[in-house]
Amino acid sequence: MFYVIPVVSLLALVVAFGLKSWIAKQDAGTDRMKEIAGYIHEGAMAFLRREYRTVVIFAAVMVVLIGFAIGWGSAAAFILGAAFSILAGYFGMITATNANVRTTNAARTSGMNAALKIAFRGGAVMGLCVVGLGLLGVSSLFAFLNIDTAASVVTGFSLGASSMALFGRVGGGIYTKAADVGADLVGKVEAGIPEDDPRNPAVIADNVGDNVGDVAGMGSDLFESYVGSIVSAITLAIAIPSVDSHFFGNIELPALEGSLFPLLLSAIGILASIIAVFMVGGKSSKDPGKQLNMGTYISSAIVVVATFFLSNWLFGNLGAFLAVIVGLVIGVAIGQITEFYTSADYKPVKDIAAQCETGAATNIICGFATGLLSTVFPLLLISVGIIFAYLVFGLYGIAIAAVGMLSTTGIVVAVDAYGPISDNAGGIAEMSALPEEVRNITDKLDSVGNTTAAVGKGFAIGSAALTALALFVSYSQIAKLDKIDLLNPYVVAGLLIGGMLPMLFAALTMSSVGKAANQMIEEVRRQFREFPDIMKGTQKPDYAKCVDISTTAALKEMILPGLLAVISPILCGLILGPEALGGLLAGSLVVGVLMAITMSNAGGAWDNAKKYIEDGHFGGKGSEAHKAGVIGDTVGDPFKDTSGPSMNILIKLMTIVAVVFLPLFM
Repeated sequence: MFYVIPVVSLLALVVAFGLKSWIAKQDAGTDRMKEIAGYIHEGAMAFLRREYRTVVIFAAVMVVLIGFAIGWGSAAAFILGAAFSILAGYFGMITATNANVRTTNAARTSGMNAALKIAFRGGAVMGLCVVGLGLLGVSSLFAFLNIDTAASVVTGFSLGASSMALFGRVGGGIYTKAADVGADLVGKVEAGIPEDDPRNPAVIADNVGDNVGDVAGMGSDLFESYVGSIVSAITLAIAIPSVDSHFFGNIELPALEGSLFPLLLSAIGILASIIAVFMVGGKSSKDPGKQLNMGTYISSAIVVVATFFLSNWLFGNLGAFLAVIVGLVIGVAIGQITEFYTSADYKPVKDIAAQCETGAATNIICGFATGLLSTVFPLLLISVGIIFAYLVFGLYGIAIAAVGMLSTTGIVVAVDAYGPISDNAGGIAEMSALPEEVRNITDKLDSVGNTTAAVGKGFAIGSAALTALALFVSYSQIAKLDKIDLLNPYVVAGLLIGGMLPMLFAALTMSSVGKAANQMIEEVRRQFREFPDIMKGTQKPDYAKCVDISTTAALKEMILPGLLAVISPILCGLILGPEALGGLLAGSLVVGVLMAITMSNAGGAWDNAKKYIEDGHFGGKGSEAHKAGVIGDTVGDPFKDTSGPSMNILIKLMTIVAVVFLPLFM
């Protein structure tokens, strides 16, 4: 069976290649559309190349450090994990920047369903590359090495994936929000021109940012969650000989079966995602959101049925099956809660929009309160899920719940990456001066994409909490920590430091966006001031200069937050010891999850409140309420696309660093 799993992984990559080839055959539209899409593609790929050249230096240092401190097998696995994470982002980015213009043209020539099909399949390439490469890397170690050797180095693979994910998420987030803030504040508020107006010098950088932040960034985020959940389950299976189940009594947990279950579950999830991909866009519908949800529900149903038999076959009971159900239910429920707090269809966003009538201050107060309130039910759900998973299958059950939640990652990433593709499609339609009915179609797709992006972030946060907890349990088992003693001053010190780190991380990333956005705003103002013909539409803005500002600022500012996540747990473990490090991981987990949910949901709510006003409510575009809404959205941009989502990776990366370097601290 260990040889079957890499074959399923390769199947995902083959299907992804087939979808990429199908998209490339679609018509890209007029010369003007191709020209604009070319700018976006070139900017996105140039950023990725420069980003990867930067992180290669960090990776080389880490390889040497791991090799000498832990072992060269782990160092080789680190290289493999980092390389696969980079490849997933690279393949997804190429396809997304080819699918955007073809989505626009499909909306122009064939209608909504054809445009939905192309945009979604563009996202599906990213989704299938994430799960295909992730499972291929982990399963290959077990297929070609003996189980003990594979288990000893597989954490290195997870560390490589997590390291690249953090830089991808932070760098992409800083890039996209610097461009977005500059484009909005100068274009919309000061110059009074529409979103995606070709006269705005930052408009290409803004559209490039959608891809580097929400395609490559989100893909790398869920890639490392996906890998981390599998690795934590395998690590626990090898560390724990048996589990006590409240429902099934004492259950033996053989290392072979315990390692095989998460790998087979993930392979089933890949097959389910492939089936679901071809179900979306297959029939005409006026509601693209329903089609996207259908894909998620179909893949989840397939996983549930298959896991019932898999659990019985490997363990002789339904403990693992029930743990998987817990993970899937939590994932879907957190997505629905996120949609409630961030979609313009529901009361919270409408209340925020109403507050815009009295100015930006009341808008920001209401939006931030909404973000804080949105933490309540997800945390309660995660808490109940953790307890139930523990009751049905012990500590191993918690890890399996995380694998279950992430088993449908292929379709989740596909739905999420669909969002920036449809957003780009709308931008290309605007800049190409296409008829209003084309923009109406792309706007409809984009509005659904905003919701799917928020739901995707909610899913990523929920999976991060479970994955980080599972990795934390693995750490405690390997370190032989039966408990974290809160009366131990070293543990309390670690707990406080751990709680502080997400705050420091958020401050650094928010400040980075502010610095980069300031440069962007000054550049856009300069071009408007020195070249008045730009506003007349008779002179083309210097798009390349704005793209370069975002790229340079993002690469410079992502280094310190990335180093913080790696160095902090190592220093704590060396100076204060393994118990204090356990406290640090616990503190960062609690504060990081709360901050991630608050920031992501507040930012999403501000964004959709602005769009709700733009749809004609409370005075519509150009009104005082609209100006307040734009300011709230601008504050929320780094919340939801830089600092908030990066928290997911921060808490997981620090935990996997602790697991990999634990021999040093012992």
